[in-house]
Amino acid sequence: MTDIDISLYNTVTEGKATILFPKTNEVFYNPVQEFNRDMSIAAIRTWSEMVMQEKRDRAEKRLANAKTEDDRLRLAQVSEYGVFLDSRKVDEGFSFNILEALAATGLRSIRYAKEIPNLRQVVANDLLEEAVESIRRNTAYNGLDQDLVRANKGDAMRVMYDTVGTKQKYDVVDLDPYGSAAPFVDGAIQAVSEGGLLCVTCTDLGILTGSGYPETCFGKYNGMPLKGTFPHEMALRLVLQMLQTSAGRYRRYIVPMMSCSIDFYIRVFVRVYTSPSEVKKAASKIGVIYECSGCHAFATQPLGKINIRDNGSERHTPGSGPPVNNTCEHCGSLHNIGGPAWVAGLHNQTFLDKMLQHIHANEENYGTSTRMKGMVSVIQEELDDPCYWTLQRLCGTLHCTSIPMLDLYSAILNAGYKVSGSHCSPKAIKTNAPSLVVWDILRAYVKTHPVVMANISKDDPARNILAKEPSITVDFTRHPDAVAESRKGVRYQLNPTPNWGPKARAVKKQKTEQDHTILPPDRPVYHDKDKVNVQKKEMGRTVSI
Repeated sequence: MTDIDISLYNTVTEGKATILFPKTNEVFYNPVQEFNRDMSIAAIRTWSEMVMQEKRDRAEKRLANAKTEDDRLRLAQVSEYGVFLDSRKVDEGFSFNILEALAATGLRSIRYAKEIPNLRQVVANDLLEEAVESIRRNTAYNGLDQDLVRANKGDAMRVMYDTVGTKQKYDVVDLDPYGSAAPFVDGAIQAVSEGGLLCVTCTDLGILTGSGYPETCFGKYNGMPLKGTFPHEMALRLVLQMLQTSAGRYRRYIVPMMSCSIDFYIRVFVRVYTSPSEVKKAASKIGVIYECSGCHAFATQPLGKINIRDNGSERHTPGSGPPVNNTCEHCGSLHNIGGPAWVAGLHNQTFLDKMLQHIHANEENYGTSTRMKGMVSVIQEELDDPCYWTLQRLCGTLHCTSIPMLDLYSAILNAGYKVSGSHCSPKAIKTNAPSLVVWDILRAYVKTHPVVMANISKDDPARNILAKEPSITVDFTRHPDAVAESRKGVRYQLNPTPNWGPKARAVKKQKTEQDHTILPPDRPVYHDKDKVNVQKKEMGRTVSI
């Protein structure tokens, strides 16, 4: 590439990358998304370390099982294959490749190339010629080899489908589109290598959380959202269900490593494997979720179940249920039904432990390390049980004063159950305690903090709940485990700047003789005073980063 006239560009430095943004282009840089890229780099590095350890373990096992000295000498070479090498060449040791299917300016790809060890190649793909030129320009400006960051012009689906029937898969596939990732998932599932990492972002959170039209969510994700108490966790579970459903068609299955609800989008990291026998277990990991429309008690119903025969073999049968009555047993209201959704665990504990260790050891490499440590710490403590309560919903349902979170945690722990927070909401309560126990604790609390019943209408759910006496002895004595370790750090996002949410879709500026901006016909022209409202309405991110 010829010399770059730096006067034509604005520069933005993030991590070890510096990106050129043309001054004549309507391109936005959203600094809030630095957290997304930092988390992705840490997740990919953690995955690569786990893969290398798996290779070491397999090689050492073969070495230990060698029958002759010649076999041991030959396999000794293999045992070193997984050693951490600062190399980007296949023939020098472990290496892997990445596909960023929707790369735009290439900021993410360039950061991957400069900050992730053992990376053989990152393919930075985009459909627009201007984006591909930008990727090449930024690659050169950052002093990177064009073979290390290979700019590719093509339809993302075609690029991924071209791997079908070949051994040329991508070890990591990164999908970070403007809006829903649903159209790209089928190709991505087939393009990722065995045990590879699939990273998926969905920014249409309004659809996934049920704030918009539920039928639109069903059309995209084949599941109905629930917007009551746990909409953001429901969004994660809908996306994971979509990934598994797509994978199952190709005898593949997913293992969630980490599933994050972040600001105005969700980001999930899953490993993809091939195993027909594991695909059979998917029905027991996918189900429907019932949420009471009155008191918001919830219950899950897996679509399938696994019975173990006397000889140890598995028998798969349809699930039995439903787990709820026609009306809620606590307040008498009807239930809303969500899903099908993923009802198994959202995270892998080993992965979280290693990732948190990596972040602590490399804080200087991440501009958002403080928030990264906080979020991963909260996720690390989360229970696997689906869904959660919130303090606002519990106390709002009973019209009572807010119970201190530590008192509620202590009462649940003293009753013999587990409890944790959730990264999805600062006031979330995740617990394996039945709904009856949770309401018994609130009934006991109301006895010392009375509710003015005269202010409650006769058909209010609170009347039915408070009409019953607690069925357990509730103990509010402070439990030593009530204070989570993660509470000692920054756990949730603080507003970094005014109007910091998702930006509008990037639009290239063209000028007529009247110096009017030409926008695509499906995009109305907004005046300066409307910018804040536009940013609030757009549920996505800038496609330029």
